[in-house]
Amino acid sequence: MASTNNVTELILTGLFQDPEVQRVCFVVFLSVYLATVVGNGLIVLTVSVSKSLQSPMYFFLSYLSLVEISYSSTVVPKFITDLMTKIKTISLKGCLAQIFFFHFLGVTETVLLVVMAYDRYVAICKPLHYMNIMNRQLCHVLVAGSWLGGFLHSIIQVLITIQSPFCGPNVIDHYLCDLQPLFKLACTDTFVVGVIVLANSGLISLCSLVILVSSYIVILVNLRNHSAEGRHKALSTCASHITVVVLFFGPATFLYLWPSSTFTADKLVAVFYTVITPMLNPIIYTLRNAEVKFAVRRLWGKKKNPVVE
Repeated sequence: MASTNNVTELILTGLFQDPEVQRVCFVVFLSVYLATVVGNGLIVLTVSVSKSLQSPMYFFLSYLSLVEISYSSTVVPKFITDLMTKIKTISLKGCLAQIFFFHFLGVTETVLLVVMAYDRYVAICKPLHYMNIMNRQLCHVLVAGSWLGGFLHSIIQVLITIQSPFCGPNVIDHYLCDLQPLFKLACTDTFVVGVIVLANSGLISLCSLVILVSSYIVILVNLRNHSAEGRHKALSTCASHITVVVLFFGPATFLYLWPSSTFTADKLVAVFYTVITPMLNPIIYTLRNAEVKFAVRRLWGKKKNPVVE
């Protein structure tokens, strides 16, 4: 790698070029990032200390929130800092590290969403056996599998990427380091490599999406045998998860399957799933879940009765 790379430092063009717009973005995105850390951190803390949130569903939710904090922290702090600098630089090693953690945590979240869908399937379709099937040991195995899956995917992406020589130019037309913008700087044909890394990501996303859609089709079919009250309660517990899945897969699908004519559109879509979505997830889960809202109130010393949905 050292013998073929003349580039050791990269320059990021950023999201916008206007200094005034960048200052406004700094205030907005800093607020969003702080809300992301506080909101998701509050869920992790609430689930860990609340005796009423010890079911597998909340166990997975706490890990999802932990991943959201880590995922956002991989990109956003650097992005926010760059908004206040004229020349935005990152070392090649730092760029590769950002790519590694970005993909590692992104795939970990993808697998966790699949795990949460399986949890809902068991809870709704096999309620009498739910606690036996979703025992603590299986829950830990599923979470560990999510982290392992993300790690294996990401290490493959990075090992493939470092085989490409980078000898100039050194300007990435983006506000973060990702594979496709970085491949444009390689001084060799990266078509085959690009197809491999895209297929690696695409296969995981496609399989996950198929499993998620299939699980909810089975759930909806199964709900026909439930009472109206049972259907309402089951759909209420699934609605938050479905919303998060749509917010997570929607922008990624647009980015990879609907090529845009400008880099600006790609960057704006990337802002949504790297900055905005991690902040929305705790809001979605707390607003729609009476148990979480009640546990949060108790955590802050507000002894109120939970609202029955």
